Amino acid sequence: MENNSEKRYMFREHSDHMASIIYILGFIGTLYYNLSISTNFLMGLYGFLKALVWPAFLMYSLFKHMGV
Repeated sequence: MENNSEKRYMFREHSDHMASIIYILGFIGTLYYNLSISTNFLMGLYGFLKALVWPAFLMYSLFKHMGV
């Protein structure tokens, strides 16, 4: 039988993978959106960089909306 520390480690490892999948799907979606509206190479590059840090924009907007 597994002890509690092994169960917690397995749960944490599973949740880490789930967060990675969500980040990758968000990255792909954000990259597609930003590249589809870009008009030149520099705007495309900016869109790529923006797609890398989309969680920061999301959290900023969420906290701004909540009034934090």
